[in-house]
Amino acid sequence: MTGCATNPATGEKQLSLVGTQQEIAMGRQASQEVAASIGLYDDPGLQAYVARVGDSLAARSERPELPWTFGVVDDPAVNAFALPGGFIYVTRGILAHLDSEAELAAVLGHEIGHVTARHSVERISKAQLANVGLGVGSILSSDIARFGDLANAGLGLLFLKYSRDDERQADDLGLRYAIRGGYDPRPMTDVFTLLERVSQLQQASRVPDWLASHPSPENRRALIAAKIDSTRSSFEGTRVDRDRHLREIDGVVFGLNPREGFFRANVFYHPDLRFQLEFPRGWKTANQKQQVLAVSPRQDAIVGLALAKGGSAEAAARTFASQQGLRTSAFRRGDLNGLSAASAEFEARTQQGTLRGAVVFVEDEGRVYQLLGYTAGQLWGGYQREIGAAIASFDRLTDQRILAIQPQRLEIVKLPSAMTVEQFAARYPADLSRDMLAVINQVRPGDRLEAGTLMKTVAGEDVSGRSPQ
Repeated sequence: MTGCATNPATGEKQLSLVGTQQEIAMGRQASQEVAASIGLYDDPGLQAYVARVGDSLAARSERPELPWTFGVVDDPAVNAFALPGGFIYVTRGILAHLDSEAELAAVLGHEIGHVTARHSVERISKAQLANVGLGVGSILSSDIARFGDLANAGLGLLFLKYSRDDERQADDLGLRYAIRGGYDPRPMTDVFTLLERVSQLQQASRVPDWLASHPSPENRRALIAAKIDSTRSSFEGTRVDRDRHLREIDGVVFGLNPREGFFRANVFYHPDLRFQLEFPRGWKTANQKQQVLAVSPRQDAIVGLALAKGGSAEAAARTFASQQGLRTSAFRRGDLNGLSAASAEFEARTQQGTLRGAVVFVEDEGRVYQLLGYTAGQLWGGYQREIGAAIASFDRLTDQRILAIQPQRLEIVKLPSAMTVEQFAARYPADLSRDMLAVINQVRPGDRLEAGTLMKTVAGEDVSGRSPQ
């Protein structure tokens, strides 16, 4: 009934109900969903840099035959994650914080270790054995499921919790692969120090934060430092490649990218698409690549916006109404703040019961948007007015100051003379806290910096507001 396999990286016996081809297929599906919902960072050079480092490590692993894929997701958080089958991603946020190629190799090596040790496969196998699914239930309407099934079967793989033993094992394997790749492994301990410092300054993210899936960096740092010492190697001839890494990340977007939409309090603005939307106060908001939404404090109602299929509001309404398991009232034609729109209320059948809600399709600048809100059928009366007000707030964005907003970008500078960290911050002022400036440079207050050192600063104004609620 259960299957055991020998782990190729550790030599240990391991529960496995998932074969290699199924593992790859699951990872490939999840990888496609990552690209759609989180988004890849639009910089071919940076993508190629990460792929080069990752490929060189994976080729020296115990599973070189996997279709290894390395990419950068467009997210400001300090994070990295591995999907089954060799699909590995780092965020642009972690690249901006890392201080050398050796540190990047440590991060990628750790994630490669999760794949070679088949940690996610083991977790999935245990879930299958216990008859626990990764999804959150079946909703027949794909339009409604797009909002409700936030941890769907593919992206749910991002939320798999590894055990502490898994993490320590991935650390050991990451150390192994970094050494095999010719990198100095000592910067691996700096990564753990960085994670500790970042944990106090974490920004909004489309993916689970590092500390949710990579617990307790402090003990792991001590363990890996002891293992490095036990190698009794001088590491002469190994690579750190700090300057090369800094030149590769020069100009990367830093922090939230306001061009892709941002929140100020409960109002969402999208400068590129030129619209704004006001969500209910106190609801938890999220700006994802293909949708923006809010969930009620009790997590029993949701309202969101996404692009709709169809060349007009009426065509999109017909497509919506034709979905299996969905019953709508007659669509009403009209306008929403001067924009052509079609609206209706609906009921949808799910495994958990009936949902009730409202939907509006609205045309603006050649696009059709779907504004949708719903809750459990028996709760609709309590949420109807609040959801309706949020949907009705959709309007064109006309504030020129917001329309002109640009993202902040990392800027690499070469120090003309020796100076302290405080003098550096004064000479290269940035719209960034002193604490964050020190963290991204992996320095401490009072540290003395040598002339000719490459350092990170941030160009541009932080005008987007800090983070969603």
